[in-house]
Amino acid sequence: MLAGALLLSACSDGSRDSEADPERIAATPTPVTAGADEGTDDDPEGAAGDPATLTLAFAGDVHFEGGFTGLPRWDRATLGPMSPTLRDADLAMVNLEAALTDAGEPTRKEREVPGNRYWFRSPPSTLDLLDRSGVDVVTVANNHGADYGVAGLRRTVEIADDGPVAVVGAGRDAAAAFAPYRTTIRGTDVAVLAADASPGESADPVWTARPGTGPGLASARGGDDAQLVAAVREAAAVDDLVVVYLHWGEEGETCPTGGQEALAQALAEAGADVVVGTHAHRLQGAGTVAGGSTYVAYGLGNFFWYHGREESTGVLRLRVRGDEVLTDTWVPGRIRPAGGNPQPLTGRERSAAEAEFRGLRSCTSLAPGPTEAAALPEPAPAPELPEFESQVRPIGAALAARMRGTSIRPGCPVPLADLRHLTVSYVDPTGRARTGGMVVAADVADDVVTVLGRLYDARYPIARMRTIEAYGGDDDRSMAAGNSSAFNCRTVAGSTSLSDHAYGRAVDLNPVQNPYVTAAGVLPPAGARWVDRAAVADDPRVITADSVVVRAFAEVGWEWGGTWSEPDYQHFYAP
Repeated sequence: MLAGALLLSACSDGSRDSEADPERIAATPTPVTAGADEGTDDDPEGAAGDPATLTLAFAGDVHFEGGFTGLPRWDRATLGPMSPTLRDADLAMVNLEAALTDAGEPTRKEREVPGNRYWFRSPPSTLDLLDRSGVDVVTVANNHGADYGVAGLRRTVEIADDGPVAVVGAGRDAAAAFAPYRTTIRGTDVAVLAADASPGESADPVWTARPGTGPGLASARGGDDAQLVAAVREAAAVDDLVVVYLHWGEEGETCPTGGQEALAQALAEAGADVVVGTHAHRLQGAGTVAGGSTYVAYGLGNFFWYHGREESTGVLRLRVRGDEVLTDTWVPGRIRPAGGNPQPLTGRERSAAEAEFRGLRSCTSLAPGPTEAAALPEPAPAPELPEFESQVRPIGAALAARMRGTSIRPGCPVPLADLRHLTVSYVDPTGRARTGGMVVAADVADDVVTVLGRLYDARYPIARMRTIEAYGGDDDRSMAAGNSSAFNCRTVAGSTSLSDHAYGRAVDLNPVQNPYVTAAGVLPPAGARWVDRAAVADDPRVITADSVVVRAFAEVGWEWGGTWSEPDYQHFYAP
């Protein structure tokens, strides 16, 4: 059946020639140690006139590459010993990170870096394996769902029509791609939608279903979310519970991008009750949209994967009644180095993994989920920080190669020889020490290190710090990801004048929480909710006139863009 008929854009860090023993990886699953809310619901049928309490289970990316390519064809295979956690839920869902097809030819991916172009497919029997594992719904709306073009996607529709698991996020036309899977569970009408909001790898219409383009995937990338928002609004008007599964975010990041936060807010306003997703291959924070009731889990990581370099995984279990999320429980697991099915954690390992998952919320705008909010735990003491470390080096050959064509462009006023690569410690929003990088002009390098050292000692939280090349030199992408950065040979937004960043004499910090507010709009767009500075003054990332950030830069003679007529709260520069 096809209900609407999420990355592995790189997946370049893993070997695909490991051997897999089906008997080892897919034997009859063993029970998972019960968590706080695992077991019999206290009111499975609901009180008289009230909706029943349901359990939803969500896991992350699943695919069968490397030594696991033959696994879906083995009629005893499952997702392994965490399958009971999925099977015990009233509705369980995962993301299939491959085209569900045995037909078609690899489609073009001209927008992806050549070395990161991958094409994955999984046979029809994959749905049988998922069914045996307890999965009820699978999304194929991701950057591999249309790897085999229109012919492959048509075959996906045919496979789904006859399969035991509902497939969402793809369809014969745009209406079908965005249509929800609908089911009624003990009196509760549930709608499940999916869409791909990861960076586009191709301009082929099959990746972005639109009216009149034929078969395609549901897409909500690059701020083009109107079709998805409309579909959610329509579902919310008739269904009790609306769930959206997205493929979104920045690969390798544990914090959501500004684009993720903006899309989550838009879906919440449209009536979504639960929003979950994958794409980063890392776990990301979860909780409730501030001021609302929508539950959001930004990143569920890998689940059944062909390697275990990102080993942390698990199943998110939500108990819901009607459209209300009553409890949220993280059932953690670990992917072994050789990959394959995740192994459930127990005892102290489980407790530590649960706490780590909760801690990921600190770099989001989400309020605590219902379980955490009800527990009202005492704040954990801030972890002890190691000594601040910094290095100031000339631009090396590898970084120079990445800079050319991204942050270095024709007509740049500063040669590479006059720039320096800083590697420095910073404190992330969880209070932990991290190491980041910036490029600045040589004559201000020591000043910037001094400032960052003071911010480190003051535990000022910085979401992430990567050189702008990580975002292809695109300032909009960097800001949307909440990235703190410095050198970028570019003009001032909306003008032809060179920015202070083009001279390596400016630093932007936490751009989402400290946006650039112009008459033409807010940059990044996700920063709109931080424009009212009085309303967000309690957020430790927010920079105000009396904050340690402004004082630290002033001590080295730098000025702040927050005082401009069109304030740029993130921006500091050497006059």
